Amino acid sequence: MNDRQPYKSDLSDERWALIEPVIASWKAQHPSVSGHQGQYEMREIVNALLYQSRTGCQWDYLPHDLPPTGAVKYYFYKWRDDGTDQVIHDLLRWQVRERKGRLADPTLVVLDTQSLHAAAGVPADTTGRDAHKKVPGRKRGLAVDVLGLLIAVVVMAASVHDNGVGIALLDKVAADTDTVKKALVDQGFKTALARHGQAVGIDIEVVRRNPADTGFVPQSKRWVVEQVNGIMMLHRRLVRDYEHRPASAESRVYWAISDRMSKMLTGTSTPSWRET
Repeated sequence: MNDRQPYKSDLSDERWALIEPVIASWKAQHPSVSGHQGQYEMREIVNALLYQSRTGCQWDYLPHDLPPTGAVKYYFYKWRDDGTDQVIHDLLRWQVRERKGRLADPTLVVLDTQSLHAAAGVPADTTGRDAHKKVPGRKRGLAVDVLGLLIAVVVMAASVHDNGVGIALLDKVAADTDTVKKALVDQGFKTALARHGQAVGIDIEVVRRNPADTGFVPQSKRWVVEQVNGIMMLHRRLVRDYEHRPASAESRVYWAISDRMSKMLTGTSTPSWRET
């Protein structure tokens, strides 16, 4: 690593050691066609992605002491398209679960959606308006386990009904694991999701709100997905949808959660922007 002054979002040696083997293996399989092999440290590329995630800055506003914007973009898009971002995420998740005495993959997941405003410049054909929440933009769907670890993420236009997002989530969960047998959802999801759950072998249970409750009342087990939504808000890049492609928005989630899990595994933390 070079001698620049560190940013609070930088990877520590211990955190880098967790993901470096995946990046090194990827790099060995993708030699540079321009002859610049090794010009940019892969650790610095990841540091740039984490800096942007935490601060929410635009590509052209990445600090000059990090690798050039073009190089960072190149790797972000490459890792998004070939799934390297998810490979890193899943390897970290398996380690966290095993450290907690759990099997690598869960048997139960919790689903939820969150509508986000889209930034100016986000293509109109990938956005819509959530008629219920009155939010123009995109809808982010999460499937998490009972520990609050991400199992799947999908990003769609906000106009897509929760059922459509839920069905896409179930398809991802079923494709990535063969252990999940049950999913908890709120009352916003309808019978179409339950029917699709039967088709992919996942039982859908609707966790109903107590009519006597007023205001926000955490619901047993379902509260973990709300906690994950809150944690992601510490990453300013995720507070609003800035990405031109939904796939990029999904990749941002994987990087943010990988950032969190690497800290869980090494006992480190990054100060919240709310504290600065």
